[in-house]
Formats: sequence, C-alpha cells, structure tokens
Amino acid sequence: MLAELVINDFAIIDDLRIQFLPGFNVLTGETGAGKSIILDAMALVLGERADTTMIRTGSDSAYVEATFSTASQMDDALKEVLAKEALDNGDQYLTLAREIRANGRNISRVNGRIVNLNILRGIGGMLVDIHGQGEHLTLLQPRSHKYLLDGYGTLDEERSRLAEEVNRLLKIRKELAGLRRDERELAQRRDLLHYQVAEITAANLVLKEEDELRDERIRLSNAESLIEHSAEALRVIDDAHNNSSSVNDLLGQAQQSINQLVKLDRSMEDVLDQLNNLNYQLSDIVAELLSYRDKLEFNPGRLSFVEERLELISQLKRKYGDSIEEVLAWSDHAALELERIENSEERIVELENLEDIALHKVGKFAKKLSEKRKAAAARLARVIEEELTELNMEQANFRVDFSWTEDPNGVYVNDQRLAFDQSGVDSVEFLLSTNPGESLKPVAKVASGGETSRLMLALKSVLAQVDKTPTLIFDEIDQGIGGRIGDIVGRKLWGLTHPNRHQVIVVTHLPQLAGYADGHYCVSKSLADGRTITSVNILDQDGRIEELASMLGTQGQIATGGAESILDRVEEFKKGSSLN
Repeated sequence: MLAELVINDFAIIDDLRIQFLPGFNVLTGETGAGKSIILDAMALVLGERADTTMIRTGSDSAYVEATFSTASQMDDALKEVLAKEALDNGDQYLTLAREIRANGRNISRVNGRIVNLNILRGIGGMLVDIHGQGEHLTLLQPRSHKYLLDGYGTLDEERSRLAEEVNRLLKIRKELAGLRRDERELAQRRDLLHYQVAEITAANLVLKEEDELRDERIRLSNAESLIEHSAEALRVIDDAHNNSSSVNDLLGQAQQSINQLVKLDRSMEDVLDQLNNLNYQLSDIVAELLSYRDKLEFNPGRLSFVEERLELISQLKRKYGDSIEEVLAWSDHAALELERIENSEERIVELENLEDIALHKVGKFAKKLSEKRKAAAARLARVIEEELTELNMEQANFRVDFSWTEDPNGVYVNDQRLAFDQSGVDSVEFLLSTNPGESLKPVAKVASGGETSRLMLALKSVLAQVDKTPTLIFDEIDQGIGGRIGDIVGRKLWGLTHPNRHQVIVVTHLPQLAGYADGHYCVSKSLADGRTITSVNILDQDGRIEELASMLGTQGQIATGGAESILDRVEEFKKGSSLN
C-alpha cells in the first residue's frame, strides 16, 4: 500500500508530505486547491509523461517520491522484477522517485537506484491503479480482460496447461520452418557441406603431425650441414686422424693410468668407476650419432612433399579452424548437418504428423477453456449489472464479447482453423450499454464522467479478489451523481478495502461519500510571500464535521447536524457490516 507521498516544487506545491492509512482515504477541498495536482504527481512517479511545465515557477527541478509498505505478502510478479533488476533491498518498504529538471532531463529511481522509465512504469503499474483524468486503469485495457475473466472464473491453471501445449506446438513448428527453407538454398548448403567434408577427409589429417612435419622440414632443409657436423663429431670421438688421438684413444690412456693408481691407492676406485661410466656413455653417444648420420639424406623430393603437406594444413586451418583438432571438429559438425539435410524429407514428414496431432490437441484444450470462459462471463455479467443497478445505472447492460479469428494455419476447433496464442483462441472484451436502445460498446468507449467511474467501481467491486493491484486511486468518481448514490458509492469504495484487500484513495466533492473514509485529508491553498501554497491536513472528528458541513453547502447548525448525521450513519453501517 502507499504509505507516504512526498512532493517538492511541483506545480503550486512547494513542499508536501502526506502519510496515507491502509484503508479508505479521501481527499476533499475547494476547487483549485490542488487535489488533482496531487494525483498528477502520483501519476508522474508511476511513470507518466514528464513535462518541464510541471516544475514550480522559480525552481530548477521538481521531485516526487512515493513509499509503499510491502510488509504484507508481496506479489510474485513484483518480487521477480525487483530480483531481476537487483532492486530488492530486503526492507519492508519500496520507494519510487521521479525528478524533473528544468533542462529537460528527468531521473527515475527505485529504492534509491537509477532505473529507466520502463522499469519504473512496470513496477508502478503493479502497485497502483489510477482512474481519472489520466485513464491509467488496467480495466480499460482490452488485453487485460481475458486474464481478469480467467481470474474471476478460477481458470488460470487451465490457461497455464494450455500454454504448455502451445509451446510444444511452437517448438515443432520452429524445427519445421528450419527444414522447409528454400530448396535452392538447401541444395547449395548441401553441396558446400559435401565439398568441405570431402576436402578435410581427403587430407587424412593426423593429430600433432604438423609439429612433426615442421621438425622434418628443418632436417631436410639442412641435411648437408647436419651430415657434416655429425661426421666431424664422430671423427673427434672415435676416429684418430692427422696424427691426432681421438677422444676414445685419450680416454683409454686415462683408464690405463688410473688403473695403475688404483693398484697403488684404492681411494681412486671411485674415479676409475666414473671414468668407466663415461666410456660407456661415450659409446652410446657414438652409436646414436652413427644411427642419426645414417638416416640423414639430402632428399629434395621428400622436402617438397613436406612443404606441400604443411601448406595444405595451413589452407585447411585458414578455412576451418586454428588447429588440426578444430579442422577435424568442423568436419564432424558438417557431416552431422549434412546427414540432417539428407534426411530432412523424412524428418519433415514426421514433424508434419506431430504438428497435426498438436494442432488438434491444442484446439481441444482451447475449446474447453473457451466454454468455461463463456460460462464465467455470463455469471460476471449478472453480478456487474447488479452492482450497476445499485449505483443508479439500472438500465445498463454489461456483456463479455467473444470472438474467434479464422487462420488457415491455426488450431482445429469445430471444423475450423482458428488463430491462437498461449491463452487460447478467444479474443475477449468487456462491452457496456448505459441507456435503453443503445448498442453495446467497448468499455473504453462508453461515456466519460460519472458513468465510466461507476462502471469502474462496479468492476473493481466484483473483481477485487482477482485484481492484485494493492492501491486503487479514483479521481472524480462522484462526477454526475448525487448524495443518495454518493452514499452507495462510499459504501462500495470502503468495501473494497475490507477485509484487507485494497487501499483506496479518492478525490471527492460528495460529503456522503467522504463520510466513509478511514483517513480524511483536507486540501487547501493559501498565500505566502505572494505565492500560492498547497497544504494537506488529516482531519480529526471535529475537523471532519466542519469539512463535511462545508461540503453540504449549508451553514450553521443545520450543516453541522447534517455532517454529524452522515458520520453517525457511516459508523452504524461499519459496525454492522459483515465486511468489518
């Protein structure tokens, strides 16, 4: 519910803070005092269009802040939005704010964080419904009628089950659409995949062969130098020449000398062992060098093959991936796609059969839901007309209009093909005729003023249990109605707040209606330093009697008595009401 509204430098309001009560709140006061301006500020903080002309003369900006108590169970949809946008501060209060600056910039905030206007508007719409000059009321939006009707008829669960079946059907159709691409495009794609798979397969790639080929290319490119260096190493180690001793010769001489040392001094045995090991290692080195040298050859043909092989791998990598692994993965993926394309005709036939089954199944679900909706619509029409009769609209007729749209690709219902969505095949709209002889028209197009206001009140009274918007605001709901009907309207508005259903805020000129308020606020204006200032005060019992007496338009004891009579009658009604 709306706990507090703060308004700064907005129109003729310089600094205003209003704390609202949970139940039925009314705003009264002379014409021009600023009652509608307060509601304009409320609409602004809920996301309505901003205009720099709203800024109070002489100020650089206007600011409106609305704080809502969420101590009671928060609506799941609101929780989801707050969580998604990381706006839930874990507090029992939710704050919306809007600032308009003279330079044209306006800033929206939720719980102190700057958000875009769409987020502010979405959250505001879940918290407050305003009916009045701004026509910010979901009941006037035909797209909401189907869901309100389903709520009234407790059909939400059935609509959800239907939506699941529709989603399965749409999934089948999505796959079919992918398979039914243009035949030429499909043929081109098939040819391309054939070429790609064949090209990669023909290459006969082996993992890690690229590194091995690079090493081999180095050896082949430097074969003469490698042969020369390996031969020189062998000559130095094992082949004496030019009257020079080889490493092996010198090592043998050293062994003989150390053997003699060991015979005389056994402490040199370790040195002899190390020298013997060195001899063994040198023999291994010679063997490896001989094997390496024998394998070396100057082979231009092999070098050319290696170069061509590396170039082929490089070309494939440029086309299909950064490594042989990625190229092979590309080939596997292309082969799977090719298989799907080549088998697409069989899959299309299979999916077409599944689609036909789903179209009949969804149609069956949709027809059953439509029948239940029509039964609920008949009940809703009766109770709405009863409400309108009590509101002095006994000649009014209310109906729920149903229409179906034929679609050659739609679901099957009664030998027809009908357009559908996740909610079924029904287009639903509330219709109203306010006078005998007039045709039924969409509620959004009926006469404005008192008739529209009373219709909204009737709808709200009946649908209060399914409408989850916590706070309802009505401006000029008493337009065109008198005191007797005003008393009935007051009872119904108060009834919307019990037991613990909605918070209601109303701007009214009718004392009979205002008498039912749980919180009565008087809006007045005064002059200060040559400027008009709006103020709001919550009235105590004496203040209410004085204000109601003024609203009755009479003076003296008669006016006071009339006001007291209104309050006594209201108190008696509230005490005896089963809603209390």
